[in-house]
Amino acid sequence: MADSKTRETDLYAPLKTYLEGQGYVVKSEIGAADIVACRGDEDPVIVELKVSFSLTLFHQAVARQTVTDLVYAAVERGSGQRFEKALKDNTKLARRLGLGLITVRLRDDFVEVHCDPGPYRPRQSKPRRARLLREFARRVGDPNQGGATRVGLVTAYRQDALRCVAHLAASGPLKGAAVAQATGVEKATRLMADDHYGWFERIETGVYAVTPKGREALEAYAHAMPGAD
Repeated sequence: MADSKTRETDLYAPLKTYLEGQGYVVKSEIGAADIVACRGDEDPVIVELKVSFSLTLFHQAVARQTVTDLVYAAVERGSGQRFEKALKDNTKLARRLGLGLITVRLRDDFVEVHCDPGPYRPRQSKPRRARLLREFARRVGDPNQGGATRVGLVTAYRQDALRCVAHLAASGPLKGAAVAQATGVEKATRLMADDHYGWFERIETGVYAVTPKGREALEAYAHAMPGAD
């Protein structure tokens, strides 16, 4: 991530040099803007500075869009996977807001523009939409709380596994086909064979029983079982 000793003013000189190299006249602290750059009769360019990514940075940059469409947010270029992920995510955010995004690598004053200001319309993914609606349709009830972590999340797949566990716990070891017929889980045999949660034990070819961990899951996820509401 960015050096904690870095100040916003450290970013100014490299950015001023970069913009002047493109023919702009550059001045700092004009009104509420950190940097204003003008070139001929073109619309002015405004750059808002922060040492690292923050909501405040984007708030300030969006506010400058009342002055010009050419607004950039600029931060120090950090290092490591954590920064790269933040850069990727915030570049997407900047595009969505119609902002430009710049990083400054202070060890050599390298300035990189990751996106320019402009209108943005995200491309919707039909496969992702189909997966979302398929999961919504298969999910029984509403067993999760919005904002919960992904760990232990009750998905439609987990609910299918719980159906199989419950039936085996009540009936004893059975063939996969019998479990599928009784529970309505069409892929019961494959689900039990894959055993992603450690809930099933194959005791002979095609015949499965519940493990102690599976019985614990019935109690832990009782709220997620069909009819639990």
